[in-house]
Amino acid sequence: MKSFPLFILLLLCFYESRSQTNDVWQITYLRKNNGKVPPNQDPIIVLASASGTSVSSEKTIKGEAKTPFEISFVDRTDNSLYQIAFFANGKTLMTQDSKALAEQKIELLPETQLILGYTCKKATTVVNSNRIDLWYTEELKVKGAPSALGQNLGLVLKMVRNGNSETEAVKIEKNTPWAAKNQLPQPNPQRVDALTYKDELWKSRFIQLPVFSHQIINFSDSVHAANEVVRFAHGTVIAKKVKFPSVGASSNVFLELSQYSNGDAYDRTGSVFMIPTQRKLSFLDALQKSVKELPIYENGNGKQYQGVVQTPDYLPVLELMRFFTPFGVRQYNYLQLKNKTWADSTYYRQDISDLLPAYNGQEVWVAVFIGNYDKGGHKVSLNFSVHPNERPSAKQQAQIVPLFNTTNVMEMAGQEYGTMFNNEKGLQVTFDVPEGAKNLKLRYITTGHGGWGNGDEFVPKANTISVDGRQIFTITPWRADCGSYRLVNPASGNFNNGLSSSDLSRSNWCPGTVTNPIWIELGNLPAGKHTLQVHIPQGLPEGGSFSAWNVSGALMGEW
Repeated sequence: MKSFPLFILLLLCFYESRSQTNDVWQITYLRKNNGKVPPNQDPIIVLASASGTSVSSEKTIKGEAKTPFEISFVDRTDNSLYQIAFFANGKTLMTQDSKALAEQKIELLPETQLILGYTCKKATTVVNSNRIDLWYTEELKVKGAPSALGQNLGLVLKMVRNGNSETEAVKIEKNTPWAAKNQLPQPNPQRVDALTYKDELWKSRFIQLPVFSHQIINFSDSVHAANEVVRFAHGTVIAKKVKFPSVGASSNVFLELSQYSNGDAYDRTGSVFMIPTQRKLSFLDALQKSVKELPIYENGNGKQYQGVVQTPDYLPVLELMRFFTPFGVRQYNYLQLKNKTWADSTYYRQDISDLLPAYNGQEVWVAVFIGNYDKGGHKVSLNFSVHPNERPSAKQQAQIVPLFNTTNVMEMAGQEYGTMFNNEKGLQVTFDVPEGAKNLKLRYITTGHGGWGNGDEFVPKANTISVDGRQIFTITPWRADCGSYRLVNPASGNFNNGLSSSDLSRSNWCPGTVTNPIWIELGNLPAGKHTLQVHIPQGLPEGGSFSAWNVSGALMGEW
């Protein structure tokens, strides 16, 4: 006799106490894709009696299933479908649906098939554009199926989705002594509605790490109450120390940010970044004291650029996400246009798993910048979704070293714009490659800004990357899809030709969007010092306006 977990036993006791027979059938199912049985799968286990049916798995029955896991059962007395979820903290939730089974629309067909010695009839249905064929038998006088679908037909022994994905019974056993052997106390799962149940189950499968909630990013000298969120550069930068959980090297991490206008009507540059603190100087020193704390980069054009490239004593900020606010979403939604329903806020979600080695299991400073001169500014919320997995990690530890970042996140505290591309030297940085380093890449983010009609924001410009004087990569970054985001731009200006300002194509960004990184292969550079150069044919000033480029780059590799 197998040892079943408490909840399975209780369901069986419940069924048998209401059934005229003590017969309980156990059916084991395996899945097959394109005719092949995937290895190491957890077989589905259906327990069926005259009073009800439960659906679980072999590992669940043996007590080996990892949380969260679910079982479902059907009460034949009222044709209700119940689902129970079991969580790592011992919490259980249950939801009941009294209509789902009765509302299934299934077509009965004349074909028959012999499965495990039982004659099965065919039925078919369509679920979310997928054709599902069901083969069921009425010979065992019980009903059941390996999912909620087809529970009222008979005993479903095979399900086929779109002709190539099968779930088929491989064993049928008859068990009778359940109730006599298992008189156990009844569990008391919390009952919730179906949406709450699904939401709680979904959220339990990953780690959600909140950082900021409706925090103001504005331009103001007002003193904010001291708390764990600190503000710099007249309030245009917010920062917080965050402890990341330690997860497997192959885990997936997503950065989620939502934003809406709290007064500012314009599209603004935004950046989510980490502040490395492992060298003598850090960007945190400048935020806490003055931009003068940062090392100066000069390229001969007469300007000084603070903190934009790494030095032996300093690392620039590591950019996690480059985003752009739209024109006044929420605050200016009263600017109505016919057939336009403005969004309530903008939502950005980006995969930053490639940067996991920079923060995995560490306590780090996370900051958000939105460049603006508005007292109302913007409100932002930020969190990380960490999705652990069990894939084997790389033999060598991946490493991340930020090399440069010209996004002047301390713009409102005097940091110079990225205008160093107006001469041949452009942006240049020297870096070290350790012995044995391999699979080197540059994680590169670039956006062009400024000027009027002839400025680099609106004129395509090639970005060229060279290493040790050798050109290795060229791209002309451009976004031609900006008109897709009109509904997050209520305060966007409109031109005589019918276009909105937010419609215009730009140098790799649109109002209300994220700019994706570009991964540039550097190959297996030999150990020692190397020089990387970014060259962009930056446009000349136009009246009182000038062009600038926000570029950031991080060296990635294994050593």
